Amino acid sequence: MNNKERYKEVFVNSLALKDDFSEELKYNDIPEWDSIGHMTLMSGLEESFKITLETDDIIDFSSFKKGMDILKKYKVDF
Repeated sequence: MNNKERYKEVFVNSLALKDDFSEELKYNDIPEWDSIGHMTLMSGLEESFKITLETDDIIDFSSFKKGMDILKKYKVDF
C-alpha cells in the first residue's frame, strides 16, 4: 500500500466514511468531520504514519488536499 492509499484509508476509517469520500472533502463538509472526527482523524494519521503533528498543523488541516501538503512537512511522500 502506498502512502496515498494509506492516507485515504485513514480518512475512511477515522471518519467512518463509505460512499461519502472524495478528495475534495473539507472540514465540516460532512457531519462525520466535526471537531471530534477531526481529532480522531489526526490520531489515526499520527499512528499510521508514525509522526507527531504540531498543534498549528492540526488546526490548519482543513481538507484532504491541504492535509497532503501538511504531511509532506513530516517527510510523507505522495
